[in-house]
Amino acid sequence: MRTLAGLCAALLLSACVASGGALAPPQTVDQVDLSRYQGTWYELARLPMFFQRNCAQSEAHYALQGDGTVAVRNRCQTQQGEWQEASGQAFAQQAGQTDKLWVRFDNWFSRLFPDLTRGDYWVLYLDDDYRVALVGNPDRQYLWLLSRTPQVSAKTREQLLSIARERGYATEGLIWRVADQSIGQP
Repeated sequence: MRTLAGLCAALLLSACVASGGALAPPQTVDQVDLSRYQGTWYELARLPMFFQRNCAQSEAHYALQGDGTVAVRNRCQTQQGEWQEASGQAFAQQAGQTDKLWVRFDNWFSRLFPDLTRGDYWVLYLDDDYRVALVGNPDRQYLWLLSRTPQVSAKTREQLLSIARERGYATEGLIWRVADQSIGQP
């Protein structure tokens, strides 16, 4: 019995220690002007996400709707040159707060279980001109480096990587956009 009590105490103590070491949620930009944010964004790099496993190049198209939600259309070109597309909707996690959104894509599963199929879309960084952005989720599993153009300068790339690391994201596992000329090549 003492062994069992000791084991329980050790488990409880380790749980307390582990929870004390958890990272606070990453800093976001506080507010996003969704009318300026809408339009096309090109993915420069991402932390691996299952549904993007075959993507060589990705882009997102956002359109602000009259009710304050954002229509989302993600396109992905595979290494074989085929396009895949998913449509959905983004909406504020808290009314009036536009830096933390939920995104839900329109498919049969999301229609059956709408609350289970929404994903975090936290805007972590956005330059003043709305030309580059960092988007992630609070547990730091996913990260997207986005730009209004398919390529950015080395300086901008390093700036985005530095900010991502400051926010607690591991950038070593990033998957970078494939150059256009290499898509569809044998």
